Amino acid sequence: MTGRLPRVRASELVGRGWLNTGGRDVSLADLRGKVVVLDFWTFCCINCLHVLDEMRELEAEFSDVLVVVGVHSPKFVHEADPVALASAVERYEVHHPVLDDPDLVTWRAYTARAWPTLVVIDPEGYVVAQMAGEGHRHNLEVLVRELVAEHDPKGTLHRGGGPYVPPAPTPGTLRFPAKAVALPDGNLLVADAGHHSLAELAPDGQTLVRRIGSGERGLVDGGPDDARFSEPNGLCLVPDELRPWVGYDVLVADTVNHALRGVRLADGHVSTVAGTGEQFMVGAADNVLPGWGGDDRSGRAYAGAPLAVRLSSPWDVTWSAAWGAFVVAMAGNHTLWAFDPKEPSLRHVAGTMNEGLLDGPLADAWFAQPSGLAVDDEGGIWLADSETSALRVVEPVHGSAGDGSVRTVVGAGLFEFGHRDGAADEARLQHPLGVAVLPDGSVAVADTYNGAVRRFVAGTDGAGGAVTTIATGLAEPSGLVVLDGADGPVLLVVESAAHRLTRVPLAGVVARAVDGGVHRTQRPVTDLGERVRLDVVFTPAAGQKYDDRYGPSTRLQVSATPPGLLLAGAGDDVAFERELVLDPAVGEGVLHVTAHAASCDDDPAVEYPACHLNAQDWGVPVRVTATGETTLTLPLHG
Repeated sequence: MTGRLPRVRASELVGRGWLNTGGRDVSLADLRGKVVVLDFWTFCCINCLHVLDEMRELEAEFSDVLVVVGVHSPKFVHEADPVALASAVERYEVHHPVLDDPDLVTWRAYTARAWPTLVVIDPEGYVVAQMAGEGHRHNLEVLVRELVAEHDPKGTLHRGGGPYVPPAPTPGTLRFPAKAVALPDGNLLVADAGHHSLAELAPDGQTLVRRIGSGERGLVDGGPDDARFSEPNGLCLVPDELRPWVGYDVLVADTVNHALRGVRLADGHVSTVAGTGEQFMVGAADNVLPGWGGDDRSGRAYAGAPLAVRLSSPWDVTWSAAWGAFVVAMAGNHTLWAFDPKEPSLRHVAGTMNEGLLDGPLADAWFAQPSGLAVDDEGGIWLADSETSALRVVEPVHGSAGDGSVRTVVGAGLFEFGHRDGAADEARLQHPLGVAVLPDGSVAVADTYNGAVRRFVAGTDGAGGAVTTIATGLAEPSGLVVLDGADGPVLLVVESAAHRLTRVPLAGVVARAVDGGVHRTQRPVTDLGERVRLDVVFTPAAGQKYDDRYGPSTRLQVSATPPGLLLAGAGDDVAFERELVLDPAVGEGVLHVTAHAASCDDDPAVEYPACHLNAQDWGVPVRVTATGETTLTLPLHG
């Protein structure tokens, strides 16, 4: 038997309403007789999107006995908008019922602490397992098989369809377009993510010239009618001098395929140029291949032949002449990579794979779902760091890729956001996904969840600067392209949720100063005493054991926002137990806890057992009180 929780009655599913049910509410009584997996998610979260992809296979395999219910518990203000949620459910092809839980009622009932969290309910309505993070597909499959074998003979398992009712399809040339690029002949190439293809449009941005990709989700190379993508995002033209070497004209970040694809414009042929199609799981031993540099546990300095390297949700790509390589925003593990197609090589160059906002040398910096890239005339690499609602700039040293440092221009961390203009250090964004350098050297930001385009102008000494708003009322802008217009430069905005491209003239634009306030993520606050024992509880899945063949099998990192909240206990160590001392003078904040645990299959007969990494990041809002809890327990399930 898989390790299970004591049998506890599942709490009722309570929220604002339901999606994908044909307009009817769903109760636990309606689900009796099925194995139920509650997926607590929020649509900004890349880990949650990974879980959606894992669930697709599970739902198909157990379609007659398993019901997945998405419980949408929003992080950002925009995600609490029911229209935005309905759009996201359609965008990400969620094929199961979704409970809209904007007030976190069901989140609290199941004591969820992290996105994503999975809760398994047996056919009799009892909670039997809870697990945080991604990568649980195998363990869920084992548990579902056990529950079917247990309940089928008892007559408590009911086979047949579930409550899912598919929504009506929405026709159109574009469906949730993500990014775009201007082609040399004046046409526009659009990453048509919702159609799993690329759409080449005439200069008017509306007339379809051709489509590259069959429109079916998949990873298939070939001609324009046969090739398949899976939610492509970033696009970058290959520099002229490289095209004879590489044989393609456009590089594509094929996000859900965890791959980079090359497109030859002459005939629309698509080829995979980097990635294996499998996701890079942080810290997993099987990421390491012969000839790689780096440490399989630390997650630093991976390098290898591009087609042998696992990627994790590449979201955007741009060319850096300073590094002589394409820069890849690897949203799935919060890093930047350098792809040299001529050598060829692919190398991890920035970010520790911890999620957060930390400036400094690239090897030590923290990012949070980098999602938009652009290079300025000085070689600076501007990036939209979506989960920290930040605009950041990488200042590379001209030389080898990865030399340089990162500096945050706008943004305050994972849990603070808003729509506020003014001095850059006080301005706030909300989950930006795109960035572009304007002809005058200022930087435009697709401020996605504010439905706006913002503009950053640096101070006279290169420091400081100010932020203004140049366009509002946009539907989730996710990509920006600077074009030449008859009356001056024009900003082409990819309005993803409106399924269209929109032009914003820059000549004579009147910038506005908006103050829509600053928000912090609202989640239940945990009251803690001044001295707290942190205990991360990990139990390997059935048939697995701790994997200590390459050194310690666990790793625990602790920090806080603000940093002064933690008087003692911050830092990186092996043990899953830690004594924390909190400052009552600071009073409240967020504890950031990251846990990694390596396990492997426990079968002496297998010479090379499969390795598994169990990893989770928690952001726990806390308040220091005299009567607060003295123990904080966080479960990490194998």
